[in-house]
Amino acid sequence: MSTFRSQAISQTYGRKPVHVEELDRKSVIFGSNVFNSKSMRQFLTPDAYKAVQSAIQHGAKIDRKVAEYIAMGMKEWALSKGVTHYTHWFQPLTGATAEKHDAFFETSFDGSDPIEKFGGTQLVQQEPDASSFPNGGIRNTFEARGYTAWDPTSPAFIFGTTLCIPTVFVSYTGEALDFKAPLLRALAAVDDAATAVCQYFDKNVKKVSATLGWEQEYFLVDSALAASRPDLTLTGRTLIGHSSAKGQQLDDHYFGSIPTRILNFMRDLENECMLLGIPVKTRHNEVAPNQFELAPIFEEANLAVDHNSLIMDVMQKVGERHNFKVLLHEKPFAGINGSGKHNNWSMSTDTGVNLLGPGKTPMSNLQFLTFFINTIKAVYKNEQLLRASIATASNDHRLGANEAPPAIISVFIGQQLTKVLEDLESVSNGKLSPEEKTDLKLNVVGKIPDVLLDNTDRNRTSPFAFTGNKFEFRAVGSSANCANAMTVLNAIVAKQLKDFKKEVDSLIEGKEMKKDDAIFNVLREYIKETKNIRFEGDGYSDEWAEEAAKRGLSNHKTTPQALKAKVSESALALFEELNVMNHVEVEARYEIELEEYAKKIQIEGRVLADIARNHVVPTAIRYQNVLIENVKGLKDIFGNNFEIIAKEQINIIKEISSHISTINAKSEEMTEARKKANALTSTEEMANVYCDEVKPYFDVIRYHCDKLENLVDDEIWPLTKYRELLFTR
Repeated sequence: MSTFRSQAISQTYGRKPVHVEELDRKSVIFGSNVFNSKSMRQFLTPDAYKAVQSAIQHGAKIDRKVAEYIAMGMKEWALSKGVTHYTHWFQPLTGATAEKHDAFFETSFDGSDPIEKFGGTQLVQQEPDASSFPNGGIRNTFEARGYTAWDPTSPAFIFGTTLCIPTVFVSYTGEALDFKAPLLRALAAVDDAATAVCQYFDKNVKKVSATLGWEQEYFLVDSALAASRPDLTLTGRTLIGHSSAKGQQLDDHYFGSIPTRILNFMRDLENECMLLGIPVKTRHNEVAPNQFELAPIFEEANLAVDHNSLIMDVMQKVGERHNFKVLLHEKPFAGINGSGKHNNWSMSTDTGVNLLGPGKTPMSNLQFLTFFINTIKAVYKNEQLLRASIATASNDHRLGANEAPPAIISVFIGQQLTKVLEDLESVSNGKLSPEEKTDLKLNVVGKIPDVLLDNTDRNRTSPFAFTGNKFEFRAVGSSANCANAMTVLNAIVAKQLKDFKKEVDSLIEGKEMKKDDAIFNVLREYIKETKNIRFEGDGYSDEWAEEAAKRGLSNHKTTPQALKAKVSESALALFEELNVMNHVEVEARYEIELEEYAKKIQIEGRVLADIARNHVVPTAIRYQNVLIENVKGLKDIFGNNFEIIAKEQINIIKEISSHISTINAKSEEMTEARKKANALTSTEEMANVYCDEVKPYFDVIRYHCDKLENLVDDEIWPLTKYRELLFTR
């Protein structure tokens, strides 16, 4: 066996579960390292506390003088917990989080009188280098200034010995350079639009918050085994690898007993989450071997996005303690289920009502139907934009892979609600008669409380499914920042609710109809208009792809194709109208995402060529030489009859030569295709060439490498195999 692989495997033998201390009951330690309301009451003055709460609840600005008192209290709280540094914690367009640590420690000008210093200026604003982060042309290299600005709606937290302050990140000229700023604007837009619509039903509603519950899937691989694979280390996925004889076909891993070593990782991770105020609740084995999932209780969407970004960082750090590599790539193993991050989304009022929860009275059900149908209409009008929000090089591997939703966006609502919408649609046009109104409320809308039983079957092939009191956006990738999808979803719903209110108000103001009649009539037209986006069947089937094309639905299977919707005239107008992003910000993101796609394919191509030509081919030749020596020996013994006796060895020698020849030829062709792509000055053209002309070589080269893995002596194969990566626990 090759030295590197054998060393990696030997390191995994006898790995003992890392001991994990139970800190205390989760209810006791929850939020201990968060500057939450409890901590604020203890360390802030009453005026400072009120200022923060007003900012959180009403978006009020915090006066700079008050910020000084807040910073003072935050510093004293952090120091009481052994903190030595602080950082503005933000989410640039790299897809990862960013932080620059500064010590509280300072000295006077002459080096004497050391103190711990942290004031309002350090709390509210800092200045990282904006040109060094992806900016899509917003900033030149010599224009480095950018700002991080405190987001008081997401509480500061302590990780390790560092106080982390969630912030937005903007350029010197004011454009957003992160995921958070557009998300906050989209959430404000949906708040305004949804609150205005809620006024039809309840005048007491003053605020609507979008809520999010994410489900994070991931793989755990022993760190030694992962380090032995250059492809896993550099790209997050295996670019070659023959399938294991046993994979997931027995379904014996799903919801099975959690191995002790894995369980201790999960317990350690949950401890960290509790301290950080991340309300994780569910843990279990997923479908694929060594695949797992955790999920939290629902939270306000901005906080939920921050928590998911944070937990992806924390998972890696906890994984290191347990000698695990955490894989968040959407498709780290070929032929094995990939990982997603289902985004469960809804809207809640400040009066405690879930707007996507069916009620028990005709009026509450009319409210439910209003938000339910408008969400469907928003998805129907913007299905290409919603698809673009989840488009990445890694998610392209997962979507439509008969394990995840297809690239075609559709909405699943189940038989029960489909019948309700059909009944609503059948009501006559125009003003409702008293008999129709009574019949509608009692016999149609009145049926909706049954949905609370959640007796509608689930459809795992639907990318956007209603699941009782929320919509589940199932197509989001496991490595994605939730903010991308949530910004688009909340924006399109906000726009749709604004349009709905205009239509209803025009009918009311024109004295054509009373409020209920106007709402019913507009909703009925929406039901008719959105039939094409609703689909209850098998999203994996070829028939659905054909049917979707007939319905006019898009089927963008690749990222460069899907991303075009982000810079369409309708998308630019939508984002600008809602003040979510201006043209410069949208176009910059389009440029960044295309460039990221091209770079990821470029890296994968280079790594694949390296592995194929520097690991696989030399090993195959080495084994081939063993066979050649064997054939020579047979010839010495048996003379002219050796060809009959050595027939199988000779066939293997020829087969190895054929695979080696193809690998070398296709690697050369792939390199030339990369050179062609790299020479292009247009990012869009470069991404298209990488997608259409470079990436197709991956499957060809992989096929021949995997064939060689099956031919070459297991003892000398250099790369850790699938059976070892997936079943070493």
